[in-house]
Amino acid sequence: MEFSKIYNPDINETVYFAEHRSGVGVFVIPKKDFSKKYAIIGANIGSVNNHFYPLGESEPCRVPDGIAHFLEHKMFEQSDGTNAFDKFSIYGANANAYTSFTSTCYLFSCTKNFDECYEHLLSYVSDPYFTDENVSKEMGIIGQEIRMYDDDGDWRVMFNLLEAMYEKCPVNIDIAGTTESISKITKDTLYKCYNTFYNPSNMVICICGDVDIEKIGKITDKVMPNKKTGAKAVSIFPDEKETVFKKEVTQNLSVAFPLFNIGYKDKCGYEGNELLKNEIAAEILLLTIASKSSDLYTSLYEEGLINEEFSYDTMYENAFSCVMLGGESKNPTLTEEKITKYIKEKNGVTKEEFDRAKKVIWGDYVRSYNNVEKVAGMFLRNILKGVNTLEFKEVFDSIDLDFVNNKYHTLFDDDKKSISIVYPNKEN
Repeated sequence: MEFSKIYNPDINETVYFAEHRSGVGVFVIPKKDFSKKYAIIGANIGSVNNHFYPLGESEPCRVPDGIAHFLEHKMFEQSDGTNAFDKFSIYGANANAYTSFTSTCYLFSCTKNFDECYEHLLSYVSDPYFTDENVSKEMGIIGQEIRMYDDDGDWRVMFNLLEAMYEKCPVNIDIAGTTESISKITKDTLYKCYNTFYNPSNMVICICGDVDIEKIGKITDKVMPNKKTGAKAVSIFPDEKETVFKKEVTQNLSVAFPLFNIGYKDKCGYEGNELLKNEIAAEILLLTIASKSSDLYTSLYEEGLINEEFSYDTMYENAFSCVMLGGESKNPTLTEEKITKYIKEKNGVTKEEFDRAKKVIWGDYVRSYNNVEKVAGMFLRNILKGVNTLEFKEVFDSIDLDFVNNKYHTLFDDDKKSISIVYPNKEN
C-alpha cells in the first residue's frame, strides 16, 4: 500500500494517507518518541442510519432503532467462543468501542505490541459472528442498559431536548433504541447492516503514535480484502423543518437538583468544509456567550442560578446541526429567561470577543496534536462526515466577524429554541 505524505507547516505536523485497494481510507499521524500508540477504525453507521439502501439491493429498507449500537456489542463475540477484548488484554492494550448518532468505532491504545494489536483490530472487525442464540442473549444485556439510562437525569434531559427540537430526524431517538425496538433485531438484519455499512469503502482507519508506516501498510494488506467489496452506503433522512417541534418538555426523575438543557436548532444539510466552518462559528458564539469567563456565566453564577456544572456543546453533522447549553439550576425557567434576554440584548459578538475566541479554538486545535487519542479521533470524526481535516487552517482563516455575527442572528431565534427540564421527584 502506497502512502502519500503531507506536511503542514502551520502546526509542524506530517500526515500520511492512502486509500487501500479494499476501499478503506488509512490516515497515520506519526509522533516520534511518544510512548503511547493509538488506532481507531470507524464505520459510517450510527443511530440515525436506520433507513438505507442495503448493499446490492435497489429498494430501501428500514431497520429497528438501536441496531447500530446492538451491532457494536455483537462484534466482540468471536466464532470460537472468545471475546475480542481478551486478546487485547494479553497484548497489554486497552480496547474499547462506541456508537454515536452517526458512527460506530473500535479502538485500542498501547505502549507495546502495536502491530499485533492492529492486526487483531482489523481481523475481528472484519469477521462478524451472529446467531439466533447470541442475538437473543444480547437483547437482555442491552435491555438492562436501556433501562439504566432511562433513569439517568443527565441522559434524559439531553434526549428529551432532541425529541423536542426534532420532529422527524432520527437524532430524536435514543442511540440504544428501546426495549421494544431491539426485540425486533435478528441475525439477518444485523448481517444486512454489517454488509452495507462495514464494507471497507464505508470505513476509515486513523493511527497516531511512534509507529512504522511500512508495517501498517503490510498488515492492512494482509487482513483487508484485496479488492473493493462494496460502495459507500446511502442513507435516507426525512425532511425536517427549520423550526423546533416543541418549545418545552419536562420530566420528573430521581435527581437531587433540577436539570435543564436549552437547544438552538441550526439547519440540516451542511456538507464538507461548509459543515466545519459553521461548527467553528457556533463554537465561537458559545465561547463568547457561555464560557466560564463570560458575563452571562458570571451573572448567573453570582445569582445562584447555576453552578460549575453549567456547560455547552455543539452537534454538527450532515443530517442535523444544533447547539446546547445547560446544567443544574434551582430555577430552570428563570435561568432560561435570563439567558434568552442576555442573548437578545447582546445582539452579536464584538471584534475583541471574536479575536479572543479564535485564539482559544486555534490553541485547542494545536494542543490536540499532543494527545494521540484526540488527534486520531478528530481525524476520524471529520473524515466520516466528509470534512477535510487537512484543510482546517484554510477553513478556520476564512471565518470572519461578519460570518460569525450572521450566524448569531440566524441561530439564536426563538422559533428554533427548545428547553428540556428534569425536575426532582416530589418525594425528593
